[in-house]
Amino acid sequence: MLEVVRAGALTTIQDLGRFGHAHLGVPRSGALDQSAHRLANRLAGNTPDTAALETTLTGVAVRTLQAVTVAVTGAPAPVRVNGRPAAWASAVHVPAGAVLDVGAAVGGLRSYVAVSGGIAVEPELGSRSTDLLSGLGPAPLRDGDHLPVGKALGHPVHADIALCEGPPRELVLPVLPGPRNDWFTDAALRTLATARFTVSPHSNRIALRVNGPALERAVHGELASEGMVIGAIQVPPDGRPVVFLADSPTTGGYPVIGVVPESRLAAAAQATPGLPVRFTLLRHANAA
Repeated sequence: MLEVVRAGALTTIQDLGRFGHAHLGVPRSGALDQSAHRLANRLAGNTPDTAALETTLTGVAVRTLQAVTVAVTGAPAPVRVNGRPAAWASAVHVPAGAVLDVGAAVGGLRSYVAVSGGIAVEPELGSRSTDLLSGLGPAPLRDGDHLPVGKALGHPVHADIALCEGPPRELVLPVLPGPRNDWFTDAALRTLATARFTVSPHSNRIALRVNGPALERAVHGELASEGMVIGAIQVPPDGRPVVFLADSPTTGGYPVIGVVPESRLAAAAQATPGLPVRFTLLRHANAA
């Protein structure tokens, strides 16, 4: 078991998400920065789909009730075991009874804490991920919670170098136009491609919201709800783009001006409020 000593601002349990339930209105959920999540699991000796902790800005502290190996990746943050500095992005042995403390992120937004054996809460619809939109999965961590840990099946990876992308200084998101870009004026598309936006503090696991110029609509009627994908850029009535992330709804009624390829969304997980955002228009799907 792990005992939660300090839950932090928002710490959730995430694996790679729940698939095949969009027709029931269930979001996929899962780790926002999947490359960081996979790396943490690999270092801890887990399979890629093992459930780990996703922290938000202020980190987390847990007491281990048995000896485990942990790895912390994603947003760089100070890591301590019983108050002593430990390595970030590396396999770290934590003895029974010790407190692992992951501090506030010094760059980026979300850190990932993998524990050998994984967080073994009961899965719902095939996933252990917390879904903030639908409420599926375990609730966000609270002080005093106890989390079950699975049996370690692999061996930690003690790598001399662990390659991981650093937090962005500017978020550059490639965009495939459509399917409803014809609902917008040519000027709106130019604005999307040339204007400078910033990350809104109202962003969350559901969507990356931005501040900046409004995108002008060419069609002002209502749009029937349509299926949505992760990376879809909806434009609500205020004209500011909203980029759907892992906990986003599976349908929506605002027009989608374009879609960010999912492979390029990991950086959005580390985008802090106020970070500059730039959209670049792609003309062909294979350009993503």
